[in-house]
Amino acid sequence: MKGATALVLSTAPGRARGIGIAAAIATILLWTAFIVIARAMALRSLTPFDILACRIAGAALVLLPWGVWIVRRRRAAGGEAPSWLGVSPLSARTTLVCGLLGGVGYGVFAYAGFVFAPAAHGSVLLPGMLPLWTALLAVALLGERLRPARLGALALIVVGAAVVGGASLLAAFDGGDVWKGDLCFLAGSACWSAYTVLMRRERLDPVEATVAITVCAAFVWLPLWAVLVASGVVESRLAHAPWGEIAFQAAWQGIASVVVSGITFATMVRSFGPVRSTMLTALVPGLSALSAVALLGEPLDWHLVAGLLLVSAGIVLGVRAAAAGDRSPLAASVVESDAPRRRPPD
Repeated sequence: MKGATALVLSTAPGRARGIGIAAAIATILLWTAFIVIARAMALRSLTPFDILACRIAGAALVLLPWGVWIVRRRRAAGGEAPSWLGVSPLSARTTLVCGLLGGVGYGVFAYAGFVFAPAAHGSVLLPGMLPLWTALLAVALLGERLRPARLGALALIVVGAAVVGGASLLAAFDGGDVWKGDLCFLAGSACWSAYTVLMRRERLDPVEATVAITVCAAFVWLPLWAVLVASGVVESRLAHAPWGEIAFQAAWQGIASVVVSGITFATMVRSFGPVRSTMLTALVPGLSALSAVALLGEPLDWHLVAGLLLVSAGIVLGVRAAAAGDRSPLAASVVESDAPRRRPPD
């Protein structure tokens, strides 16, 4: 595992390598903690939509003023300043697409998944499936060509996910609901992969991309959620939840998991590219699954162990395939010079 990770990290350009490595380590640790904490909090006072609202509100406290400052600074400098509502530093189209995928879509599916399924399932199906979705989207949007070694690696990931999800589907005949969580995890992983590839294709600045996600979620999702709660379509328990729990969710889910993790992930993508970046998450499934066993007392059944091993093996093989001289358009973009990048027109 260490050798495969080193292969990926060694592909970054010299001056940006240190920043990329630091961002990768921070992302892995934050993602691991996110899975364990999200599962631990999922069955407490708040609903998944409540947790998402706290996540957005916490992030907005930091990122909305930051976005206004970025936009005003650009306009004061006399340069072109694409903006949405004077808050997002990106255009309306880019803000909405990034926000709906990386903010609302990922958050809704991930938090709903932890209500039905244990953290070990989230470990396999959230970060574990990112290489598969990202590779498929990279083929469609970035001209990536998948060589036989990478196809074999992706096949292992698919089989591993099928082992985990298949057991849940069989349990559904006995009235189990874990399969619902598994489907949510798969959908959330697909949303995040789409955001990852879009961010790389548009060469978005890490901070600006994270601000845009929060702006979209705050101005689009929160009003919609409030209307749905007021009309009785969606249940909310915010009014009856302890203030300490609400504050923790806003601080952890919003500031740590959105502001800090969002910027470190975006920095990692800019340094290593989307495919190699998602391959670096090979450590997350194992770390989070073992942490859930140790901290939450969750069982680690044979099918979870098998799925975890298959997915991790697929990610490692994918790392080696991507680092072994793959010179497709996407791979070439990963090792391009560290020259300043010009933002493409919106």
